[in-house]
Formats: sequence, structure tokens, C-alpha cells
Amino acid sequence: MTTIRQQDLIQSVADALQFISYYHPVDYIRALGDAYHAEASPAAKDAIAQILENSRMCAEGHRPICQDTGIVVAFVKVGMAVRWEDATMSVADMVSEGTRLAYMDPDNRLRASVVADPAGARRNTKDNTPAVVHCELVPGDRVEVSIAAKGGGSENKSKFVMLNPSDSIVDWVLKTVPTMGAGWCPPGMLGIGVGGTAEKAMVLAKEALMAPIDMHELRKRGPKNRLEELRIELYDKVNALGIGAQGLGGLATVLDVKILDCPTHAASLPVAMIPNCAATRHAHFTLDGTGAAHLAPPDLAQWPDVHWSPAPTAKRVNLDTLTREEAATWQPGDTLLLSGKMLTGRDAAHKRIADHLARGEKLPEGVDFRNRVIYYVGPVDPVRDEVVGPAGPTTSTRMDKFTHMMLEHHGLLAMIGKAERGPVAIEAIRKFGAVYLMAVGGAAYLVSKAIRASRVVAFADLGMEAIYEFDVKDMPVTVAVDARGTSIHHTAPKEWQARIGKIPVTAD
Repeated sequence: MTTIRQQDLIQSVADALQFISYYHPVDYIRALGDAYHAEASPAAKDAIAQILENSRMCAEGHRPICQDTGIVVAFVKVGMAVRWEDATMSVADMVSEGTRLAYMDPDNRLRASVVADPAGARRNTKDNTPAVVHCELVPGDRVEVSIAAKGGGSENKSKFVMLNPSDSIVDWVLKTVPTMGAGWCPPGMLGIGVGGTAEKAMVLAKEALMAPIDMHELRKRGPKNRLEELRIELYDKVNALGIGAQGLGGLATVLDVKILDCPTHAASLPVAMIPNCAATRHAHFTLDGTGAAHLAPPDLAQWPDVHWSPAPTAKRVNLDTLTREEAATWQPGDTLLLSGKMLTGRDAAHKRIADHLARGEKLPEGVDFRNRVIYYVGPVDPVRDEVVGPAGPTTSTRMDKFTHMMLEHHGLLAMIGKAERGPVAIEAIRKFGAVYLMAVGGAAYLVSKAIRASRVVAFADLGMEAIYEFDVKDMPVTVAVDARGTSIHHTAPKEWQARIGKIPVTAD
């Protein structure tokens, strides 16, 4: 019988969450490096280069890969011969306590993103607890833990369907992936769960994402069963959709497809699909009674020799003198380097702005969006001498319903976020002659280095969702929707799907 100390599990969870906040899994980095060298789309290649540069910076500086440091998900397998010493908590509570320690670490404080009362007040728990824990009793005398920090942008793109037994899983996936847009920050992985019941399929899909990337090895040796055949088929056909890195069109949309299955009812075919983003964060450790687990830091020599720098054709833009007429000259796909002052604001701030307008109230003193640029971001708190912590973009479609209000009543000139905009936002952009710019999701630390000053100007009680004013220098963005309403996220994937020349046949 093995004796496991409560504190060893707590400390191991805390150490693992800190570890994965700044170290990408090496298998992901290798696969992304291969995708970079194979990529033929200049825009997608630039985005991948930013992600790789950001990854190395985070590994060296021990700062988060993404400003969204995720909700913690753990799969814990407890051997039935394990004895717990001095345990006063449940296993789930131990994992949550490790989460609290990790996210409050003063040397690398992680962003608290978890809210309680989700259908009501949505109050931030301040320490990213509780974790989501799946615990299983298994034979043996060890405790096996697979743990991940899952970002909201990719988690929000999770899909589920109850197919008929005769339906095609491939057809459903190929029909569904384009509807997910680019808010999940491709290139990443797709985790697919097949069978069981509705909730079992979802858990299988999430657990599948814990496995290492091995598509190259699988293709080299060939499939051994139907699931491996299905993985290869989906990998090829999803990439043939041409969505590409950040949805900018290109060859690499997924780096791997993982599938787990379970026997199901004869009348059912439950299928779940959950993507992992460019900030893929997961680790595995074992407790055997000898103390807390230790994760060995990866050798940074394994990172590909890719160093990002702005394209020579990038246009420098002074935000302090920017006019609507200048912005109207920008074309979809143009690369810009922004300098000057911008305001920030995301979900909660937009809701408060709308409430002020509905009550006929003015915005707080110092908040004026007229002819300004807004950045959809919720940064990590700074540590040491930082002006701001990692500050990458959040998914822009969540602000779509507020876009008309912000352009009509508050006079915004441009917006910066992640991924595509929906039809409601694009129509408002076209109507008011505004512009939407896209920053790379998965390059949060790199982006933060362009921010030279930061101060909260309103709604300080919202924490990371407060309105900040950033002073930036050469912040890289891409024109995603121009003043005429043309979206690169609509045009580029179609162009690259045609170039790839492998048009998947999907069900109507």
C-alpha cells in the first residue's frame, strides 16, 4: 500500500500549473515548427512565427503563453491501494487548492478568469477556483494526474451532436469546423469523443486532448484500427478546408486530431468535438508516495529556429493622429504597426457602457471613444518591472452585439481583437466606415512588449475586464475587416481551399 500526502498532491498541481503556463509541450512546438516551414500563406506563416517567438519568450521569461490562463481541468486516477495521509480535503478540493496556489503565485501571477454564480452576478472568484475534476478509482498504488488549463476562446467553440447511427462523423466534422471560426486560435488540435452518452462523449473529447501530438508518426507507420484511419482522414480533410492559422487562410488548421470512443446505445451515436488552441497547456505526473512530483524543464534547443520580425511592408500608424480617412485606405491583409494611445474594453465593460447609455448617463470621466481605437483584452497582472502582463486579444465576436452602439453613439474609429467578426458587426463596420484589426491569439507576451505604459481609467472593480489606456509602440496587427466591410476571414479560407485543391464532400 502506498501512502500519499495531501500536500504532495496540492503542491504537484500548483507546480504543474505554473509549468504549463509558460512551457508549451515539446510535441506541440515541434509540430508547429514543421507547420511553419511547410506554410505557403504569408499571413498564416507570420502568425505562426509570432506564436513560436512568443513561446520561446515565455519559456525563457517564465510568463504566461496567453493572457487567458484558462480554467483548470484535471483527470485524476487514484489507485485503490493508495492510502491518504492526514487528508482533510476531497481529491477535488486538493486540486482546487493547488490551483489557488498556482494562480496566486507572486512571481508569476496568473489571470483569475473563473466566475461564480454563472447564470447571475458572475462574480470573479479571484483565484481561478474551483477546478473541474474528473476522478476515477483504478487498480494500483499510484495517483496519476493529467491536468490542463483550458482557455475560454477554444472552450467556447466546443460542439456536440446526437447523430443517427448511419450518419457520417466525417461529414459532421467537416460541416461543423468552418462554423467554429478562428476564435479557437488555430492551428491546434481537435479532440473528438464518440459514443457513450451525451456527457460521456464530451468528457472523452476533453480527455483526448491530453495525448501528445503524434500525427507524423501515425502517418509514417500507417493506421492499425478504424479510429486511427478516422484520425488521418479528418486531419487531411480539415486542413483541406484552408482555414489556416488564425483563420487567415493556409495549409495548417490542425496539427493533430485525437479520438476516444466508448460503447453506446444501439439507437445512438453521440459525437463531441473540442478544440485546443495555440496555447496548448497540459501535463501529466504520477505520485508514488515519495513526495511531490517534479516536471523537468524542456530543452529550449528543441524550439525551432524561428524568429519573428515585422514584415518590411508593414505600415506604421500613429494612433494619436489617426483619421477616419487614413483608416479607410487600409486593405484586408495589410500589416500595421500601431503606436500611440488606445483604450481597452471587453465583455463586462461593454455591458456597463450599454447600461450607461440606456440610463442616459455619461461615461466615467476620462473615457472618450471618439476617433479612438479599442483593444479587446483582459491582461494578466504585471510582475516585477512589467508595465502590464501578457496581453493578447480576446475573441471579438463576443462584442459583436455592442458594435453598432460603440460606433454610432461613441464614435469608435477601429477595434482590435482576435479572429473573425460576425455579420452584425461587419454591417455596422461598413455602415459607419470603421475598421477591424486582428492581433494574433497565442502571442500575448510578445504583444505585451509593445505596451510601454498602462493605467486603469474606468471600472476598476472589474479587474482584468476594466477599461485601461495603453500607450503602445509598434504593436503588430492585421487589417481583418476594412471600411467597406470586406473580411479577410471570409475571403482567405475560400482562396486557400481552392489552392489546396482538395474540396471535401460534406452533407448538406
